[in-house]
Amino acid sequence: MVEIIINTEKCNGCGDCVNECLYGVLKVQDGKCSVNRLDACRFDMICVARCPNKAITIMV
Repeated sequence: MVEIIINTEKCNGCGDCVNECLYGVLKVQDGKCSVNRLDACRFDMICVARCPNKAITIMV
Protein backbone atom coordinates (compact mmCIF):
# COMPACT_ATOMS: atom_id res chain seq x y z
CA MET A 1 0.00 0.00 0.00
CA VAL A 2 1.25 3.46 -0.89
CA GLU A 3 1.14 6.18 1.74
CA ILE A 4 1.80 9.92 1.75
CA ILE A 5 3.26 10.99 5.06
CA ILE A 6 3.20 14.64 6.11
CA ASN A 7 5.56 15.57 8.92
CA THR A 8 3.46 18.19 10.71
CA GLU A 9 6.48 19.29 12.75
CA LYS A 10 8.19 20.41 9.53
CA CYS A 11 5.14 21.59 7.54
CA ASN A 12 4.54 25.34 7.74
CA GLY A 13 1.32 25.26 5.68
CA CYS A 14 2.75 27.34 2.84
CA GLY A 15 0.71 25.42 0.25
CA ASP A 16 3.51 25.12 -2.31
CA CYS A 17 2.87 21.38 -2.60
CA VAL A 18 -0.88 21.94 -3.02
CA ASN A 19 -0.35 24.50 -5.78
CA GLU A 20 2.13 22.28 -7.61
CA CYS A 21 0.00 19.11 -7.62
CA LEU A 22 -2.17 18.84 -10.74
CA TYR A 23 -4.43 16.18 -9.24
CA GLY A 24 -5.74 17.78 -6.04
CA VAL A 25 -4.12 15.18 -3.84
CA LEU A 26 -3.12 17.55 -1.06
CA LYS A 27 -4.84 20.39 0.78
CA VAL A 28 -4.00 22.86 3.52
CA GLN A 29 -6.22 22.42 6.53
CA ASP A 30 -5.79 24.06 9.93
CA GLY A 31 -2.47 25.55 8.80
CA LYS A 32 -0.92 22.24 7.76
CA CYS A 33 -0.80 20.16 4.59
CA SER A 34 -2.89 17.00 4.57
CA VAL A 35 -3.92 14.31 2.10
CA ASN A 36 -7.14 15.17 0.30
CA ARG A 37 -7.41 12.45 -2.39
CA LEU A 38 -4.85 9.65 -2.18
CA ASP A 39 -6.67 7.80 -4.97
CA ALA A 40 -5.83 10.64 -7.37
CA CYS A 41 -2.08 10.54 -6.70
CA ARG A 42 0.16 9.67 -9.66
CA PHE A 43 3.23 9.39 -7.43
CA ASP A 44 5.23 11.80 -9.59
CA MET A 45 6.93 13.16 -6.43
CA ILE A 46 6.43 16.80 -7.47
CA CYS A 47 5.01 17.65 -4.05
CA VAL A 48 8.03 16.09 -2.36
CA ALA A 49 10.43 18.10 -4.51
CA ARG A 50 8.46 21.33 -4.08
CA CYS A 51 8.18 21.27 -0.27
CA PRO A 52 10.74 23.78 1.08
CA ASN A 53 10.82 22.05 4.47
CA LYS A 54 11.08 18.46 3.20
CA ALA A 55 7.90 17.60 5.14
CA ILE A 56 6.44 15.13 2.61
CA THR A 57 7.43 11.50 2.18
CA ILE A 58 5.84 8.99 -0.17
CA MET A 59 6.15 5.41 1.02
CA VAL A 60 5.76 2.79 -1.71
